[in-house]
Amino acid sequence: MSYKIIGDSCTDLTKEQKKDNHFHIVPLCIDIDGYLITDDETFDQKDFLKRMQASPNCPKSSCPSPDAYMKAFEGTEDHVYVVTLSSQLSGSYESAMLAKRLYLEEHPDKKIEVFDSRSASIGQTLVALKAQELEEKGKSFEEIVREMNEFRNGMNTKFVLESLETLRKNGRLSNLKAVIASALNIKPVMRASDEGTIEKVDQARGMNKTLTLMADLIKKDATDVENRTLAISHCNNYERAVFVKEEIMSRVPFKDCFICDTAGISSLYANDGGIIVCY
Repeated sequence: MSYKIIGDSCTDLTKEQKKDNHFHIVPLCIDIDGYLITDDETFDQKDFLKRMQASPNCPKSSCPSPDAYMKAFEGTEDHVYVVTLSSQLSGSYESAMLAKRLYLEEHPDKKIEVFDSRSASIGQTLVALKAQELEEKGKSFEEIVREMNEFRNGMNTKFVLESLETLRKNGRLSNLKAVIASALNIKPVMRASDEGTIEKVDQARGMNKTLTLMADLIKKDATDVENRTLAISHCNNYERAVFVKEEIMSRVPFKDCFICDTAGISSLYANDGGIIVCY
């Protein structure tokens, strides 16, 4: 069977993955003080970070319309898998679900499944890659959906941010906590909860200590590592991503690892220097 894997633009892909015709990205849009950015191949990360730093306001994002998803469903592929960022962070999942219902009214023979990643960025990528892996093994659509849900439920997402400003601006962190953390150079290790919300796990003073702490935490909760891939995305700091890879892989023998840069929506959440890890 032929297949297509659709991700919203919070799905961060490597250069090689972007060349794979099985993957299709539906962009979100970002508004910084009236300046509109489409999160597609035209996204300029350095310009975006400069604008975001200069603005006192949190950039606003808008999810893809149901029509955008329906257009992405078009094609000869028998199986279509859609992976969205957490429904707790965006309306992308609900938009894709509405698109699925509308599309199947006209194309009842098409098999479409929409997955709430309950994560973001590289977490979405791992879910998408799982779909590809299972398709290439020749499994049925129903088997793939079941195994993808199991994979998603067992996936972990952790991240460390250089700056808490975006979380403060969008109301996910109180001003007092953000100011105190910044003044003391305290960096929290955060995670995606089972529901896809953001939770604090631990903290340390200084970025390198916090990244090392995150590696220690991953060593404690990582399971079935010989069959799992470690995925790392970074916002404008490849050297930091390599440091994180080395710290984690020296503790945990994951089967494989890859690194990619964040696109627009992930850059919005991660901010300059942010690191996101999924496994």
